[in-house]
Amino acid sequence: MTKKVFVSGCYDMLHSGHIAFFEEAASYGDLYVGIGSDKTIFELKERKTVYPEEERLYMIKALRCVKDAWISSGSGLLDFEEEVKALKPDIFFVNSDGASPLKEQFCKEQGIQYIVSQRVPHGNLPTRSTTQLRQTCRIPFRLDLAGGWLDQPFVSKFYPGSVITINLEPDVQFNSRSGLSTSSRNAAIEMWGNQYPADNPEKLAKMIFRYENKPGTEYVSGSQDAIGIVFPGLNRLDYNNDYWPHNIETVLDDDVLDFIENHIRMLQLFPRKEQFDVLADTCINEENAKALSVAAADCWNAVLRKDLQAWGRATTDSFNAQIKMFPHMVDAEVLSTLNHYKDQALGWKLCGAGGGGYFVFISDKHIENTFGVRIRRTL
Repeated sequence: MTKKVFVSGCYDMLHSGHIAFFEEAASYGDLYVGIGSDKTIFELKERKTVYPEEERLYMIKALRCVKDAWISSGSGLLDFEEEVKALKPDIFFVNSDGASPLKEQFCKEQGIQYIVSQRVPHGNLPTRSTTQLRQTCRIPFRLDLAGGWLDQPFVSKFYPGSVITINLEPDVQFNSRSGLSTSSRNAAIEMWGNQYPADNPEKLAKMIFRYENKPGTEYVSGSQDAIGIVFPGLNRLDYNNDYWPHNIETVLDDDVLDFIENHIRMLQLFPRKEQFDVLADTCINEENAKALSVAAADCWNAVLRKDLQAWGRATTDSFNAQIKMFPHMVDAEVLSTLNHYKDQALGWKLCGAGGGGYFVFISDKHIENTFGVRIRRTL
């Protein structure tokens, strides 16, 4: 009998990349498509779809490579759960940037083969993604490599140190509240639309910081967020008991940035639990702040030397120092995911406390279910 193949996704703004993905999936058997509802997509991505769910369903059902399609009835990353249990597919087929441990574990529990797409475009057509089509908005994201939390005076007052950041091209539609400065990015979009004005980057970053942290703000967002989404390349932000760094150093050397890009792999995590509070039960003191500061300095130096082993160790040291101060950054599910993947990596950190974000792995080889990033090199 022909195998049943299942895929799931948003499939808004249907394009050739979607069709190539469907055709690749259909090469394994009869293709069934679960489409995210308008409500689910808004909850996950905090934006409305371009096309409503019924219109998306109509277009996908019209494709000759699709056996059948429907609007998934659930919510969250596993919105397809009930339909898959009823369908009993042989294969669950996913894109590399849509792969997640949660989906893989679900497939193991259901006895379904889990296959990740190679993302091969059709013929001579360019590689397409919905994110690319949305890239009229060119404002980037920010990833901190080490030292995160030292931009908060309640940490750096115990010991000064640096936050190391890279400026990420918006090639991936990263989840909101994922530790990639999405709230600061949204503030920039509210002020300027889809592109930064031509101005001094530090001036722009200060405008975002002040816009996001209006007078009376209970919890001040760290300035690494605003700086990280404006300053291109690799950056070291030096803090000493203040909200703004007293020094910013930027590296735009292609060899260094290529080295970072070639060895970062990101793994999407499950949604953050309700009533999560990362500031509960903290243990912030001189010893732990110093450990974080030393790890960030080691990370900076290792990356500039292009010493992969040392970079991996420094990244893990930074992660360990963070969770000593903020133990609620991780829970049993986060640690279980880490235990599954860490033997494939030289170092790791968490992006987005308590889930909802990504694990960042430093590695000299591909890691299953992960994807790479691209660093912006000009403002």
